[in-house]
Amino acid sequence: MREWAQGISFPVLVDRDHLLAELYAVSNVPTVVWIDADGSIARPNAAEVGTDMFVDFTGVTPDAHMDQVREWVRQGTVPDDAEHEVDDLSDDEVTARLAFRLAVHRRRDGDAEAAAAWFARAAALAPMDFTIRRAAMPLQDVDPFGEAFFELFGAWREAGSPYHGVPRG
Repeated sequence: MREWAQGISFPVLVDRDHLLAELYAVSNVPTVVWIDADGSIARPNAAEVGTDMFVDFTGVTPDAHMDQVREWVRQGTVPDDAEHEVDDLSDDEVTARLAFRLAVHRRRDGDAEAAAAWFARAAALAPMDFTIRRAAMPLQDVDPFGEAFFELFGAWREAGSPYHGVPRG
């Protein structure tokens, strides 16, 4: 992750156990949650980017988001969408995240067969959840930037880019 975060001037969290993803109903990456100095959420999770690293792929530039961050830091002004209420995870999504946790645990214990079964169950329950589907790729020796990712990305786009959080304008 250090390679990806080089040159970024804000904190980057690597949530190896996906605890924050569950807490904040994060279903895609990248996701940004604005947390103020008091530890309160100033703006809920939003599918934002902090660099132009993937602009050719996604068509999304960081400019508008970074302008909002600067305005928040300098003036204390949050965007209008900061009041957006993030939908709770569905029962299937909650169960999928539990299955994903079990898969990761089985993988760390060296039981690849059991892990694969739990990864498959998680994917079936939450097919458009990148925090499950994409995170499972390297844990199953699948290139997270390879053909499987592009197939997932295409299916996600065809499904309307479902996301728990502030919708991109």
